Amino acid sequence: MSRKISTEVPSDGEPRFVFTRRGVLKAGLGLSTASLLMPIAAPRVWAKTYPSLGTYPAGVEGKSIFVGGVMPLTGPYAAAGEDQKRGFELAVEHLNNGSRITEAVPSLKKGGGVLGKKIDYEVGDSQTKPNPAVQTGSRFIHQNKAILLIGSVSSAVAVALEELGQRSKVIWLCGNSASNATTGKDCQRFGFRSQPPAYMIANALAPVLAKHLGKDLKVAYLVPNYTYGTTFYTSLVEFTGKQGWKSINEQLVPLGTTDFSSYLLNIANSGADVFINETFGADADTSTKQAEQFGILKKMKYVFPLFHQFAAKDLGPDVIGGLYGHQPWWWTEENTYPLAKYFVEDFHKKYGYMPRWGASEAYIQMIVWADAVERAGTFYPGEVIHALESGDKVDTIYGKVWYRAGDHQMVRPVPIMVGKTKSEMKEPEDYYDIIELVPGEQVVPPLAETGCHMPGIAAA
Repeated sequence: MSRKISTEVPSDGEPRFVFTRRGVLKAGLGLSTASLLMPIAAPRVWAKTYPSLGTYPAGVEGKSIFVGGVMPLTGPYAAAGEDQKRGFELAVEHLNNGSRITEAVPSLKKGGGVLGKKIDYEVGDSQTKPNPAVQTGSRFIHQNKAILLIGSVSSAVAVALEELGQRSKVIWLCGNSASNATTGKDCQRFGFRSQPPAYMIANALAPVLAKHLGKDLKVAYLVPNYTYGTTFYTSLVEFTGKQGWKSINEQLVPLGTTDFSSYLLNIANSGADVFINETFGADADTSTKQAEQFGILKKMKYVFPLFHQFAAKDLGPDVIGGLYGHQPWWWTEENTYPLAKYFVEDFHKKYGYMPRWGASEAYIQMIVWADAVERAGTFYPGEVIHALESGDKVDTIYGKVWYRAGDHQMVRPVPIMVGKTKSEMKEPEDYYDIIELVPGEQVVPPLAETGCHMPGIAAA
């Protein structure tokens, strides 16, 4: 008599561990059928079986796996998307061929891809819009059997792709998204984020602003009118409020605005001491140049709570010099983290400029995911999710990082920096001075306050 391996799966989508008589006999135990039923302490040969889930097993049956990048190559966040794409491509190259960084991660030392499979990839244009992003991600899932999706710069796009990942049972790594909702009320079991959310940024930034700019100040805000801008505004008001800062004017602006004059006129006449500009990418450049024309930058203290990747290059040290804000990573962190130095050197050699934080976010997510797959010993999404949720710390270009199981937010340092004037710059791309690297565990939101209700692995 032989027993079939059970493929029954509990409601959470996890495989059962079963054993067979044939497997035991193959192991040389020579036990009879009757003895298999006896409560003896003999070794067992366990066979793991996984049901179909998402693109598993179809996406891993060949010699390679496919990873789909969904990034804005057009639209107001295109420059950030191109930087992110390059970090992603460098990570694939390092995982496929080995590098000094993968050599430093024990699970990735052997090189040769992930679990012995080379990574194939394609990058599709999200156009900085949710619908095209979902269409591109869906194409990668259905046509290419993508085992992983990565990318986004817009939080609206990130949330849409996170929902796609949950529906399709394909893991989604969110590259750039600062909205609290991404790992808050819109959290998904198949979605993971590395960038600090607005809560972490505001929590780390507010004390620095009060120290350098003063307390008890009146503030005017320029706020992008979507989930990134509105949740960031809420967090900034909360944490600067603890320093005595008060919001007296909030201007909501659509993504992709080219004429900010009516909004800036209201800010100029608001009587504010501080102008906080939350816009990002091309919108940040355009609004800043127009604010300068209105005389606002001379009249008020100016804050960029989230510097976009090329803000300093686009606006120049005459504008950026002396401005306080945050970006998730800056290349001079090579002086703090040894692996960051390797990343900067390899990226600069390949692309001819110092990597920005979009590139670093895509890179780190791929390395942490690959480590989780190797530790899980399988591409089965349920096992990889559990490995990512385990709290195991991975040595990276940001130092040691890990994901929280409760909301899938990466716990990592939060850099606070100030722009350098031209006379302070030591080389052409030396745009910022890092004031503090705030430990992520000090500023991450309590899980009970995130609004995240994490669905199950098998949940729709």
